Amino acid sequence: MIHDVDESLRALVRRDALNGTQVEVAFDAPTREWVARRNAPAVDLYLYDIREDLDRREVNWEEVRDESGRVVERRPPPRRYRLSYLVTAWTTRPEDEHRLLSALLSCFIRHELVPPELLAGQLEGSPQSVYLTVAQPPREDRSIADVWTAMGGELKPSLDLVATAPFEVKRSQEAGPPVLEEPRITVVAAAGDTEEKRSRPRRGDAKAPVEPPAPALADETLVAGSAKQPGRRLRLRDLRGRERAG
Repeated sequence: MIHDVDESLRALVRRDALNGTQVEVAFDAPTREWVARRNAPAVDLYLYDIREDLDRREVNWEEVRDESGRVVERRPPPRRYRLSYLVTAWTTRPEDEHRLLSALLSCFIRHELVPPELLAGQLEGSPQSVYLTVAQPPREDRSIADVWTAMGGELKPSLDLVATAPFEVKRSQEAGPPVLEEPRITVVAAAGDTEEKRSRPRRGDAKAPVEPPAPALADETLVAGSAKQPGRRLRLRDLRGRERAG
């Protein structure tokens, strides 16, 4: 996915920022050794940080259906990652570098997302978009100056470009068999209700009437599904109340 974002950004820069010029688009770390080897104008998009965008994470799994519309499997939604690029321009004159940076800034602020026709690789034809933000204040836990220090280079004007791209999770769960029968509910008798029970007479009343026991219900077990693909087993009992002793 990362290399697909690189190629998509390369196509966007060449089309809307460089206007067909022969300026090279590179993705190398702008170290002193790399700068010393430069002998032609170049625009460098150095990927220095990769983090998941937790604000855009989704938890509901997506259903995959066959031609008949039946759900055959479920997949987790794609996760989105923030790819941070350090964008710099390299020429022999600072004025030319500033013109290139101006053209790059104008290109990126015109597009809140990479145009669909410029998406490359697995991103081509994807319903998920690649969002772009440029020249935003950096997070508290990182600094552009620290990036230059880590590379051993000298600080120079640059743009902080963040591309938020989807990353497919290669995992799925097979869906269970479809329910072919409507559910049925049957009430069965509780254990011990088949014996005759007499109500306790009240204290001081030896001739209290005796209530006949309630008729017991047949015991039945319900199994959903079919013989080849049995479903859940459901069994309900009738819990009747008992009289309190007076």
